[in-house]
Amino acid sequence: MSSTTRLTVAQALVRFLSVQYTERDGVRHRLIAGTWGIFGHGNVAGIGQALLEAGEDAMPFHQGRNEQAMVHAAVGHARQLNRLSAQAVTTSIGPGATNLVTGAALATINRLPVLLLPGDYFATRAADPLLQQLEHPTEADVSVNDTLRPVSRYFDRIHRPEALIPSALQAMRILADPAETGAVTLALPQDVQAEAYDWPEQFFAERVWRVRRPAPDPVELAEAVRAVLGAARPLIVAGGGVHHSEAEEALKALTDATGIPVTSTQAGKGSLRHDHPADLGGIGHTGTAVADDLARTADLVIGVGTRYSDFTTASGTLFQNPDVRFLNLNITSFDAHKLAARTVVCDARAGLEALTSALAGHRVNAAYEAEYGAGKERWERAVTRAFEAADESAVPTQTQLLGALDAVVGDEDVVINAAGSLPGDLHKLWRARSPRQYHLEYGYSCMGYEIPAAIGVQQATPDTPVWALVGDGTYLMMPTELVTAVQEGLPINLVLIQNHGYASIGGLSESVGGERFGTAYRYRAADGTFSGAPLPVDLAANAASLGMDVLRAKTVRELREALATARASDRPTCVYVETDTATPTAPPAAAWWDVPVAETASREAAVEARTEYDRQAAARRTHL
Repeated sequence: MSSTTRLTVAQALVRFLSVQYTERDGVRHRLIAGTWGIFGHGNVAGIGQALLEAGEDAMPFHQGRNEQAMVHAAVGHARQLNRLSAQAVTTSIGPGATNLVTGAALATINRLPVLLLPGDYFATRAADPLLQQLEHPTEADVSVNDTLRPVSRYFDRIHRPEALIPSALQAMRILADPAETGAVTLALPQDVQAEAYDWPEQFFAERVWRVRRPAPDPVELAEAVRAVLGAARPLIVAGGGVHHSEAEEALKALTDATGIPVTSTQAGKGSLRHDHPADLGGIGHTGTAVADDLARTADLVIGVGTRYSDFTTASGTLFQNPDVRFLNLNITSFDAHKLAARTVVCDARAGLEALTSALAGHRVNAAYEAEYGAGKERWERAVTRAFEAADESAVPTQTQLLGALDAVVGDEDVVINAAGSLPGDLHKLWRARSPRQYHLEYGYSCMGYEIPAAIGVQQATPDTPVWALVGDGTYLMMPTELVTAVQEGLPINLVLIQNHGYASIGGLSESVGGERFGTAYRYRAADGTFSGAPLPVDLAANAASLGMDVLRAKTVRELREALATARASDRPTCVYVETDTATPTAPPAAAWWDVPVAETASREAAVEARTEYDRQAAARRTHL
């Protein structure tokens, strides 16, 4: 008879999680490296007590301030470690649980693993209804945690102790599977958390979840080779899968051998160093002019680890060659089949290595290389112009801020952003120097992601300088985890940009006939509109009140000095700067993005915007 150990469900779960590992290419990681938590009546006596009893060695605990932010921190950690390690997040029932939904959506959309452990109602209904319980009149088994179902890759509610065993194993399988990973939710009724059970010792045996590198199917590979050999103007679109599979060197080997140029999505930027002759930078609505020009004439688009969002395809208007075809290498069949592509369903690194070997001796025409090389040189000059400031004593523009940061960071630094006008400028202009330097969450583009993600990245790689780039709109959404950085002594660098409102949406509003309505942070004027003086908020003082060291910069020169000081500091540091928003310095968008405009309107701005919308939308294509 096998031996058993009597533990509560929560104690058993924590012990189980502490002995789960991933392994790829012979390198092992803890699958669940730690647990974030905010405690309430739904988890304090269950998971909370179990974490206390387990101790920091078995399961490190991180104290959060906002449930959504805890998920963002866990996602930042997972991305920094190429999805080979994840973190768990525990909350109470009710508001704590529903605050997880945004973070779960972000994780699943970006294909990044996180384990969610929200409290739930009493399985026995001994207390019914309990505080914060949703009472559904026709479905008694529904709780607020059911809001997590559509944004989770796996969901289960553990009504009985023994049900934890198969469910926990399934949860680990999905977290470790590169084709299926995302948010995993195990909803834990609070009475079940505290219930004791005789657990088989085998449940607590060390388990290693091997992360596969599936090789390409020989038939699919042969078709891919024929497609490349038959293309005169092939173009690679590198997505996040290149990074997740650590395929950067394999991509470099392919383009070195063949001369095929490489563009990148927000998630894929940095797949090649910025100074590689074949790296053309970002593609799509926020892409570079050279990348988008080549995309319009490409006859073969080779997508590697990308899901082809509307920003990448310019809402279906970018790839205009009438003969264009698509070839997708992707570990996920769902993504591989997009755009009616020839598919190679495989690990990105394995697929690129096989393709390079099969294409031995093949190279694109020298004239094509010269064409994109000249385009790259033109774009580099545009980047330099955007970064440079003629007057060091002037208020910096946003692109000049990026130029100052570019001059300070090293190859190992990580720059984090997610929302606002910064993603567009960064995708176009940032000179990525290493695979992990460029950390843009643009699958969900979630305001508030940057600060907690910086904490997760700093936890994953403690000796790495980490920068969270945040506008005032994003900062006001979620500054709370600055307290966590201070508490944990994590020397993250916050670059806090004051531009008095939602600058990105303000610009978008103006372009689509919305006249920047409701986007500025200003007092109401006499006519009731938000067009009065800027609000007298002092975000630098706010950051200081949360424990950050704060450096205020008013000029380009002061900004550069402050950034250098922040990088050298071993304390959480905020560099606060008000930027010049009146002087445009970023190159304009080189491709369209579909934001529908009012089809009928009385205001002239909307009428003119609709005319332009109809002109752009006419170029949309369906690829079959």
